[in-house]
Amino acid sequence: MYNLYCRIVQSAYKTVAQFLPWRQPLLLEGEESLKQLPSLLTQHSIQHVLIVSDEGISKLGLMDGLLDGLTLQNIQYAVYDKTVPNPTIDNIEEALKVYQSSGCQGIIAFGGGSPMDCAKGVAARVARPEKTLPQLKGQLKVRKSIPPLVAIPTTAGTGSETTIVSVVSNSETHEKYAINDPVLTPHFAVMDPLLTVGLPKHITSTTGMDALTHAVEAYIGRSNTPQTKQWSLEATKLIFENLFEAYEDGNNIKARAKMQRASFLAGRAFTRAYVGYIHAIAHTLGGFYNVPHGLANAVIMPYVLEYYGEAVHKPLAELADLTGITDSTDSDEVKCKKFIEAIREMNEKMDIPETISSIKISDIPLMVERAYKEANPLYPVPRILNKKELETLYILIKT
Repeated sequence: MYNLYCRIVQSAYKTVAQFLPWRQPLLLEGEESLKQLPSLLTQHSIQHVLIVSDEGISKLGLMDGLLDGLTLQNIQYAVYDKTVPNPTIDNIEEALKVYQSSGCQGIIAFGGGSPMDCAKGVAARVARPEKTLPQLKGQLKVRKSIPPLVAIPTTAGTGSETTIVSVVSNSETHEKYAINDPVLTPHFAVMDPLLTVGLPKHITSTTGMDALTHAVEAYIGRSNTPQTKQWSLEATKLIFENLFEAYEDGNNIKARAKMQRASFLAGRAFTRAYVGYIHAIAHTLGGFYNVPHGLANAVIMPYVLEYYGEAVHKPLAELADLTGITDSTDSDEVKCKKFIEAIREMNEKMDIPETISSIKISDIPLMVERAYKEANPLYPVPRILNKKELETLYILIKT
């Protein structure tokens, strides 16, 4: 009966999603596209912005060109660069105070998924000052217009430049949860591949596998549409063809640009079609042990896909055919196994570990509860798992 309840809820959300006010950000794409942003802000009468980033970005000087361009356009700015991986409630509240005290009109998220999450959290609080972040947890709790929001990704993986989600961590309870609302979609996005050239190899690999997770979970879920399936297919093909190239040669601008495109498409796909147990488990590992989200997804993905069994044979066989790793005589089951093995091989080639040994057995019961609660009844997974099955997955991932 519970499975039926979950499927009814998922069907209802899929129906409602057709009528939500989806927004696609205005895109600036290609080499040196970042230079176009200051004049674009002026055209939209945005004269004072908060830039949300992290200390690593600041030390690398990646923002220097943007800051110079803002100054030339007489756009004032304040910088909050204290964002931590898996940004916390404290992070967001600190950045909000900077936004308010500086009299900002808009927000620029500059960096990877963490600054994006932090910036969206600030935007949600600006829109709903009477609500705390825990009160905004879940689906469609913001529901009011946010300030103009610009997303400038320096990684190719999260797809945050086109998604409706801000993921927040509670440093006291180790809970990691999402605020989901179409109003959190950025108004503008800058996809300049030059910003990703200096990425360390392990960031290139894990963020790229994050994008693959988005594409795969959106494709195999039960809330996909012809459009989300097309986005997932294109993203998957781009990732298989370009991720290792970008990993091996960080200066390969063509591969970097195609990975940005893949991340954007995968982000659009999972925004409409949702994710699944890979993400639910990954969020608990981020909350408990601060495991980077892309790394967690990369390790978890083959275990969960195998555990789904027959429910994913057909869709994963289709992805396997797309990537050219199958023979015409292969059954769907064989193709599915080849696709999962290809994921493991990609991880191995990029020095991503097979397990996450830091998982503590004593923490598993609470993580199971949180992953189960996050995924069910909303996530339209191929097969609904019970708590015992989730516990088995945690043990497999640890060992």
